Amino acid sequence: MTRAFVFPGQGSQAVGMGRELAERFAIARDTFAEVDEALGQKLSALMFEGPGDELTLTENAQPALMAVSVAVTRVLQAEKGLDLSKAAFVAGHSLGEYSALCAAGAITLSDTARLLKRRGQSMQKAVPVGVGAMAAILGADLDAAREIAAEAAQGQVCTAANDNAPGQVVVSGHREAVERAIRIAAERGFKRAMLLPVSAPFHCPLMQPAADAMAEALAGTTILAPAAPLVANVTASAITDPETIRRLLVEQVTGAVRWRESVLFMKEQGVTELVELGAGKVLAGLAKRIDKELLASSVGLPADIDSFSLGTLA
Repeated sequence: MTRAFVFPGQGSQAVGMGRELAERFAIARDTFAEVDEALGQKLSALMFEGPGDELTLTENAQPALMAVSVAVTRVLQAEKGLDLSKAAFVAGHSLGEYSALCAAGAITLSDTARLLKRRGQSMQKAVPVGVGAMAAILGADLDAAREIAAEAAQGQVCTAANDNAPGQVVVSGHREAVERAIRIAAERGFKRAMLLPVSAPFHCPLMQPAADAMAEALAGTTILAPAAPLVANVTASAITDPETIRRLLVEQVTGAVRWRESVLFMKEQGVTELVELGAGKVLAGLAKRIDKELLASSVGLPADIDSFSLGTLA
């Protein structure tokens, strides 16, 4: 069995996330306290108790999801002897790439929390509310979604932003263009196309101001080689070089999340099981849609930790 560990992105947040971990494991409490201190914000209270609309704000959801992923990783390391240096790869969906790098020792927890706070704030500021949008086109593959986006653009921005799984591609850009894409998808008979409940058009060229902000923030951040190779969203290939990681984290803000290709790359390299660490079960679900031969599981609650087995490899 060859395992890779993957880390969820925005949309997996929910009020109560991390609370059971904190109640049971001191190392999880310490992780959340370290994030709170780094941000000068009682983020853990927002995670445990809500309100939900505040937790969902991009600048809160991003560091919160990372905190839960890293807490789960640290508990598994302490309780089960998890050693990410024995993993084939780590990977994360969008902000989850930061969680993966932190879990694998490439960026400190405090730096990761501050980077994600900055990332969330700069992504929100890049485009005024209502100007941009994202839509899922269900039933379309990447090529079809690109064709729809190109036809819908009409001088505005509309691009394929997330290639999540077969038949699940997200487009992003100016709201009018994205709404045109929904209409075109319907006319072409695709199963369903719908606006997503997001506050900004992520992973498209409209995010360039946020990419500039992250270039500045990352320039002053120490990045080490991760314990396991990172499969990068932008390239769907493995990297370990800190300067390449730094560059691709900037490109990731405006670039597409090539998740389907990333999972297939890991499978081609011999990975037989994906283990999702953190809140929710989105990535485990996508893995099964991408390749039915892949084993996929999620570890986010104390019960999941109790049943986790290292097997022959970490």
